[in-house]
Amino acid sequence: MASLKETKTRIASVKSTLQITAAMKMVAAAKLHRAQQAIAGMLPYQEKLHEILQDLLADRSVRAALDTPLLQDNGSPRVAVVAFSSNSSLCGGFNATAVKSLLGELAALEDAGLQREQIDLYPVGRKVAEAARKTGFPVRRDASSLLDKPAYEPAAELACELTESFEKGEVGRIVLLYNHYKSNAAQPPTREVYLPLELPAALESRSDDDLIVEPDRKEVVEALLPKVLLLKIYTVLMDSFAAEQAARTVAMQLASDNADELLDQLTLEYNKRRQQAITSELLDIVGGSLA
Repeated sequence: MASLKETKTRIASVKSTLQITAAMKMVAAAKLHRAQQAIAGMLPYQEKLHEILQDLLADRSVRAALDTPLLQDNGSPRVAVVAFSSNSSLCGGFNATAVKSLLGELAALEDAGLQREQIDLYPVGRKVAEAARKTGFPVRRDASSLLDKPAYEPAAELACELTESFEKGEVGRIVLLYNHYKSNAAQPPTREVYLPLELPAALESRSDDDLIVEPDRKEVVEALLPKVLLLKIYTVLMDSFAAEQAARTVAMQLASDNADELLDQLTLEYNKRRQQAITSELLDIVGGSLA
């Protein structure tokens, strides 16, 4: 049975932990707010550009006139996987979900007949980078530094590197794996094919003769295509970053709640033991005076 001193020491320890979890929750909430603002300003813009691009590419004559390999399979068997996680822990099951998604994708690629040497990994986050190295798959570039201070320029550099490798035929497909920020309580794993740019089946037979495009569709598509690809990586980066901060905010809230509950239990236990000790001393004094 714990003594009064041991119980008091545990209370002090729990209070210290509670201060840490509360501070981490506040920091994560502030970062989440900034990420939400960035997504709110960027995501509608990126989605609208992508929608316009799809509408224009629905015209087969436009696709035929384009001199770009980004819309079709280049025949390369290699696959590049860009996986997002966080650089640190204490964010609930966020990293475990990201690593599980990566391992599942790698297993699926191997089942499809690809050798490990034919899979290039681009981890964005130290947790998936560590998991990738443990699996023995070649890491083409560790882009975990993008999460230190998420910004458009470094994300655009990664997008240019990925696009260039596809245009040169070094890889035949590029896949993005990340946790999507759906809400503070939900960050589901998401898989998207970055390149070749896929068109929904519904658009293949669509005609957009009612659209008036200046100067012409081909020039507009050629200008839009690189912008959409650059913005996609940045949007996914911010989406994953927001999901991480949401997961950390919830995890720290749960930790704080548990610490509060434990603190109440320890305080009650301390008060009971203190009361017992005082009662015992009073009985000894009374017994001594009657002797």
